[in-house]
Amino acid sequence: MKLTKDALKIDFNEETKRITEFIKRIVSESGAKGVVVGLSGGVDSSLTATLCVRALGREHVLGILMPTSFTPEEDIRDALELAKILGIRTHLVNIEEISNSFFKALGVDREDPKLKIPMANIRARIRMIILYYFANLNNYLVVGTGDRSESLIGYFTKYGDGGVDFLPICHLYKTQVRELAEYLGVPKKMAYKPSSPQLYPGHKATDEIPIDYDKLDLILVGLFDLGMKPEEIAEEVNVSKDIIMDVLHRYKSTMHKRTYPPSLSKK
Repeated sequence: MKLTKDALKIDFNEETKRITEFIKRIVSESGAKGVVVGLSGGVDSSLTATLCVRALGREHVLGILMPTSFTPEEDIRDALELAKILGIRTHLVNIEEISNSFFKALGVDREDPKLKIPMANIRARIRMIILYYFANLNNYLVVGTGDRSESLIGYFTKYGDGGVDFLPICHLYKTQVRELAEYLGVPKKMAYKPSSPQLYPGHKATDEIPIDYDKLDLILVGLFDLGMKPEEIAEEVNVSKDIIMDVLHRYKSTMHKRTYPPSLSKK
């Protein structure tokens, strides 16, 4: 099979049905009354919220916005607009003061470049705590918004945005997420907005991922869905073999993020 965009084609109707049935089943089996979703104004959370509303009804979906002092106003507006389109309730919790309390207690030197990632991960984990507060308050589940592209290369914070109860779109590559979001009526400005976790000022996914998502998705399909060799993928996608090996390294080095913590337990 040639590594072209055709390799990422999905049946939008069937996929929507499959995901909404999955959401219904997970929530029903848990005995929960609904779901909490963190709304960032980006495509992953917008699609996840849209699918949850289709599955459960708007009255059973709660959107939480958790900006910082450097969150773009556009992202906040987009998240609120999406919530209005879906007709769901929202809460906005600015995490700046909470983050600052952590950094002060830890004696963090904000000018130390070595602390940029640890500080970013603290912000992600604060958001997880807030989501679970609202989930506990309402007998809801925390629904994750991660996609397959970012999961496979470990581009998420362990026990941060990775700390959730279930992941309804984690089998979809970013390319598929964008297309399905547009199909389901998510505004294009959100469906095709450049990805950014917004964990530090100016944070963009392209600063940390070695290649754009269009090519990354094809590489991942080649490696994990088709079992192709790195040199074959490099030729098909027109990238260097070093890029393929970098993607493989990211997958292997972040395996701990995708598995249950090891122990000596037999169960």
